[in-house]
Amino acid sequence: MDKTSFLGIIIGIAAVLLGMMAKGTNLGVLINPAAIIIIFVGTVASITIAFPSSELKRIPALFRIIFSQQKLPTVQELIPQFKDWANIARREGLLALEDHVETVEDPFLKYGMKMVIDGQSPEFIRQMMEEDLEAMAERHAAGAQIFSQAGTYAPTLGVLGAVMGLIAALGDLNDIERLGPAIAAAFVATLLGIFTGYVLWYPMANKLKRKSQQELQIKQVMIEGILAIQEGVSPRAIEDKLLAYVPTKQRLVNDTAVQEGEGLDA
Repeated sequence: MDKTSFLGIIIGIAAVLLGMMAKGTNLGVLINPAAIIIIFVGTVASITIAFPSSELKRIPALFRIIFSQQKLPTVQELIPQFKDWANIARREGLLALEDHVETVEDPFLKYGMKMVIDGQSPEFIRQMMEEDLEAMAERHAAGAQIFSQAGTYAPTLGVLGAVMGLIAALGDLNDIERLGPAIAAAFVATLLGIFTGYVLWYPMANKLKRKSQQELQIKQVMIEGILAIQEGVSPRAIEDKLLAYVPTKQRLVNDTAVQEGEGLDA
């Protein structure tokens, strides 16, 4: 579970409710069926028009990605694995890695290592794996765009709802006492539109983009490690190469751990 997604939504809702209470607003005004229908149903309608059904079918999966923790190996976890494989490849040859690769859970890493074991050229392996990354990045971008567009439509629908509410409020001026509450109710749609757009949909789109970037970076590390093993690079050189993807402070921690275990990969 991705706790930050849940925490952010809770804080956002609390901020709006507490802000309204601080202004002396009756929270009961938020119970406005017309505004809720205009914003939520209207946003769903707009998204349905804007995207093909093949992409809309992925929305439940996208929500799962937003609210669940990514199961990706870290660079620090990949480095020892690649060093171990490099040692085996240098001692016994690339074919000796076949049994080790079968136990790998990540399909992308297994796919690349199998091409190495099959004797494919480095150029071919890089091309195939980078094309796979490009296709994945395109799919991820399409998913994030659904939420970005929802964030664009919702505030505009809020303005539409406010206009509709004002038309209803100003259409009958016989009862002046009801005019104020009617105008206030008209702006509930604007509030809901802005809130859902800028506190829900846009941040969710950004979360998808960030998770996509993290996954792409890890897979790029896999490509570099796979090709380094194929080229016969030493375990220590592989570690130095992959540490370029690790923040400086974490590199220092990694170097300390290596020094404590010196001699294991000699």
